[in-house]
Amino acid sequence: MRLFVAIDLEFALRQALFRLAGGLPGARWIPFENYHLTLRFLGEMPGHRAEELDMALAALRGRSFTLQLGGVGVHEKAGRSVALWAGVERNPALEHLQAKIETAVQRIGFEPERRRFSPHVTLARLDGAPHDKLVQWLQAHALLRTEPMPVRHFTLFSSQLGKDQAVYTAEVDYELA
Repeated sequence: MRLFVAIDLEFALRQALFRLAGGLPGARWIPFENYHLTLRFLGEMPGHRAEELDMALAALRGRSFTLQLGGVGVHEKAGRSVALWAGVERNPALEHLQAKIETAVQRIGFEPERRRFSPHVTLARLDGAPHDKLVQWLQAHALLRTEPMPVRHFTLFSSQLGKDQAVYTAEVDYELA
């Protein structure tokens, strides 16, 4: 089972992001239903480890908060643009929740996350997008600001890799007070 912990985005926020899709050759746009904000990717694991993870996440306590997206950017790998993303406005409550999740998964034996938490929502995977068109797209959407979204829970998702896109399934929601 391939698992990750994320915040599932509400419909209105997904709509706002979906309106950004298009106008960039070489972009494979993420399907509307797959928009999420990853808090911790865990990868493949056997069922008994998934149960341990569920118990650790269920024990977490946290307060609800609001989340707002702002700005766009690209992830690069070896000097090549590989993904487009929408950023998240600085949010101490989000950072606190992510740190609690990280601590919980390490306590049950998962390796620490090597990358610094950089909250974002992936919009597209890039494969040979022309640099000038990519710059134009980024400039056209640089001022993205969404309405605040209430975050009342976080979710454990499973992921099945498909031929074209991954299929994400919400397995368990963990409520925030």
